[in-house]
Amino acid sequence: MTSMRLMVALPIPDLSAKSIALHLSKALAARICPLVINSNSPYNDSIKTVLSINMDNVNAKAELEQIMETLDGAYAPNTLRAYRSDMVEFIEFAQKIGAKEFPYSSQMVCPHLMACAESGIRTSTIKRKVASISAIHRLADYPDPTKAPEVKLAMRKIERRLGNRFKQAYPVTRVLLDRLLAVCGNDLRGKRNRALLLLAYDSMRRRSELVSLRVEDMEWLSDEGVSILLRRSKTDQAGTGRWIHLGSEATNAIEEWLEAAGIAEGFLLRGVDPQGIVTDSLCDSRVGRIYKRLGRLAGLSETVVKSISGHSMRVGGAQDLLNMGATLPQIMVKGGWAKTDTVMRYVERINPSSIPSTR
Repeated sequence: MTSMRLMVALPIPDLSAKSIALHLSKALAARICPLVINSNSPYNDSIKTVLSINMDNVNAKAELEQIMETLDGAYAPNTLRAYRSDMVEFIEFAQKIGAKEFPYSSQMVCPHLMACAESGIRTSTIKRKVASISAIHRLADYPDPTKAPEVKLAMRKIERRLGNRFKQAYPVTRVLLDRLLAVCGNDLRGKRNRALLLLAYDSMRRRSELVSLRVEDMEWLSDEGVSILLRRSKTDQAGTGRWIHLGSEATNAIEEWLEAAGIAEGFLLRGVDPQGIVTDSLCDSRVGRIYKRLGRLAGLSETVVKSISGHSMRVGGAQDLLNMGATLPQIMVKGGWAKTDTVMRYVERINPSSIPSTR
């Protein structure tokens, strides 16, 4: 009896990065069912090339995306972005030294961390990368490679070499705030900027929290102040909510902005495009850029402008409160801090002699 062999004609794959994914299903079929394809087929070499170069790396990234999908909604968007970015970087590094897929070992983590240290980034950033690798492995129910003694030893070496000093944002205290307010125009963008500055300084809240505030969560008070419900924050991931109380100056600026922009509901802070059209929201990454632009208009030195960030209002507000005699717990409650060491880094540059005595 003559045996029958099925001949399958496959187009020669385009090996460009954009088209590789289109051929993976054919390549995978060729690996699973090799008897289906003529062993002398001229297409086999192309299929093997796709598999050997791209299959494992694509599989690792595909598994990462599956893990990220399961985490969606359980963590803050910024946390998920950091997880994905750090893991993609790690997967690509591991691919170069022979690690093809999950789970990864400590032998892959250590050289990656040392390479990061050589790249010039800060210790705090490397610690974040370690946390991302750890979290993804744990949440995927894989052994955590970052808990190995050699990884801890590598981090000790990095800390001794680079130090643990955090780069602190330049403090926007009340004196500097007044200079920024003075360059805010009376147009729509100027009113938005004034509301943003005073809201950020008075509330001492993170930029992601500022842009999340909504008009319908505002409670107007009889003494010319307003309270706004912060639905969720970095230290309140469960969404218990916390009220932010603002003084009359910030309240008036918010009123003027809302009236000029015709905003009755939705996000309090919005973007304003070049045509003067108000957008639906304001990206948190724009907050720091707004501060910097106002700093340049106010005539601040470029060194100071480069040091201003989205945290500058928190740092300056904390320093002013301490100078006015507020206690550390009061400052922590105001700004929503959970760790005392973070606040201490913010206020450590204050001259002790300028702090009022509590006696």
